[in-house]
Amino acid sequence: MTLRPVDTGSPDRLYTVTGGRSRAVDSFDLVTLVVAESRPTTGMQSEHVRILELCRHPTAVVEIAAELSLPVTVVRILLDDLHTAGRITARHPRTAAAAALPDSELLMEVLHGLRRL
Repeated sequence: MTLRPVDTGSPDRLYTVTGGRSRAVDSFDLVTLVVAESRPTTGMQSEHVRILELCRHPTAVVEIAAELSLPVTVVRILLDDLHTAGRITARHPRTAAAAALPDSELLMEVLHGLRRL
């Protein structure tokens, strides 16, 4: 298998797509699921239209970036635009609460038991 450099597009194109912005206001994790809440309308930016079409069903941010062949940072900015306009909803992954994690002593006992096998 031959490794090839990833083509992230022309810097001028990416600058135009994002409107010159380099960061999104909202933070979208790579595994955040995005769902379209409306259909594309005329006059929308082509990347926004593609995102709304892709997100008819829950789609992860990383999948959207792969389908659009754009860097994740650019996709996050585009998603922020759509989220601000109310055209998408985002389902962020749950973070594990400290209470839900197993006790470290129990994990050590399991580890010692496995080593004895």
